[in-house]
Amino acid sequence: MSFIYLASLALQAVLIIHCIKTGRNQIWIWVLALLSFAGVIAYLAAELIPDLLRSRTTQRTVRGVKKALDPEADLRRYESEARLSGGNVASQQRYAEELLRQGKAAEAVGVYRGALKGLYEHDPNLLLGLARALFESGDAAQTRATLDGLIAQNPQFKSHEGHLLYARALESEGDTSRALDEYKVLAGYYPGAEAAVRYAELLKAQQQPEDARRVLKELLDHAQVAPAHYRRNQDSWLKRASQLLAGL
Repeated sequence: MSFIYLASLALQAVLIIHCIKTGRNQIWIWVLALLSFAGVIAYLAAELIPDLLRSRTTQRTVRGVKKALDPEADLRRYESEARLSGGNVASQQRYAEELLRQGKAAEAVGVYRGALKGLYEHDPNLLLGLARALFESGDAAQTRATLDGLIAQNPQFKSHEGHLLYARALESEGDTSRALDEYKVLAGYYPGAEAAVRYAELLKAQQQPEDARRVLKELLDHAQVAPAHYRRNQDSWLKRASQLLAGL
């Protein structure tokens, strides 16, 4: 028997097993058994390929390829939506967030400011977005002032990202003592490794190597017993922590 014939039989058998296990219409068993390669092609086209195209992994891959080929496609779409929506806040927020992702922080500041009007003048999520855009554009003082205003207008609002941003703004302004205080609190509850690493880096810069070593050791000890997905998600920060600890 030729290799092609054997390959056909093997593929037919695999697809028949797949058909049975996945509960598909059993007519496919006869199609696969009797029509050889024609049956295999029909089954792939009608059953497997549509499933593959609907899968989340495939959709993520397609989106990734589209982004690589045209990285500003989403930005143009969100800009158009914001322009044509007549001041719709959700559209403006999506546009501002995409500007930030594209590294256009100064433009994002303007869009956020435009959205912070009327009923949304003190919206905490818009204010947090504005603070991020201000920080990315290099204005640490206005970042801190915006976050102070956010808390003053929304005292119940909680955000670990906002808290970290506040500490980084204080550090950038040169208010080291207050930045250390904020990082110390953050290191105790922040869900990722970034806050503890930044805390240790500032401690090292302030000639406090023992405190920095303690913070890093606690972080890395925790990571060893943390779930695998935590270590995967925090891999770059954990490597940074290990390198920093090795240099202390």
